[in-house]
Amino acid sequence: MGPGAASELGDGGDRRGRLFELPPELAIDADVARRVMVGFIRNQLRQAGFSRGLLGLSGGIDSALVAFLVAEAVGPESLLCVLMPYRTSSPESVDHARLVIDRLGCAGDLVDISPIVDGYFGRDGEAGAGGAEAHEAASLRRGNFMARTRMCVLYDRSVPWGGLVVGTGNKTEALIGYSTLFGDSACAFNPIGDLYKSQVRQVAAAMEVPEEIIRKAPSADLWPGQTDEVEAGFSYPELDRLLFWMIDKRRTDEELLAMGFPEAEIARVKRLVAVSEFKRQVPPVAKLGPRTTGVDYLYPRRRPGSARP
Repeated sequence: MGPGAASELGDGGDRRGRLFELPPELAIDADVARRVMVGFIRNQLRQAGFSRGLLGLSGGIDSALVAFLVAEAVGPESLLCVLMPYRTSSPESVDHARLVIDRLGCAGDLVDISPIVDGYFGRDGEAGAGGAEAHEAASLRRGNFMARTRMCVLYDRSVPWGGLVVGTGNKTEALIGYSTLFGDSACAFNPIGDLYKSQVRQVAAAMEVPEEIIRKAPSADLWPGQTDEVEAGFSYPELDRLLFWMIDKRRTDEELLAMGFPEAEIARVKRLVAVSEFKRQVPPVAKLGPRTTGVDYLYPRRRPGSARP
């Protein structure tokens, strides 16, 4: 963290305890943010003609916070949380996910994705449907496949549940491209997409998400021992500060250097943001006709006649 980056430790709202590092400039009014996100969830469901939501509950802080928000917005009886572990997933992840379900009193469903993933990549020396080449796939490739498999399961579960898939990705991940296209980034809407990771922790503490979830090292749990910060080589408070001043406040490289951010870190984060732009936009369409969807045939989701019977 650069010079002058004095930080404070979050006190968890009314719960006095040193739960997480919160850079001062990233502190928000958690109560206001909570009301905005809860209202957003209600409006998005209502506009699309749905009354129920579902999400993939990983046992991490992002999905836990979204579960709390959806339960508050539409009631726990209208929320389905789906646990989708792989055989190498941390047992703690499942335990923490169940803790959220028990705390909220919402419906929970567990789907072991191991047979699906192993059916493609193979296991124990035997190739799967992907053949010998897929059997030798690296961990990152397998992890992306797992993320997309989980979203396939989640969207299939949305049919009998009769609800919309709610996103659980935060702003930090979206900006640096730390997500899987059509995997964890897929959703009907995302309540926490404008919260940096540090702010997710702040709101989660205010909403009394279990402390063991807030305290633990963030991880996509894509392979044993994987953690976000070790894999990517950053700490979230430091990264959030840089992104806040770079993106939200539009500071130049020279201004960021003067604030104490290392030149190499500025260059690296700028590149991460730039090369992942395609992940943040809908697929472009080649314009051939007079009105092209996504180009000049544009309607809000609240278009008249869009409500379901």
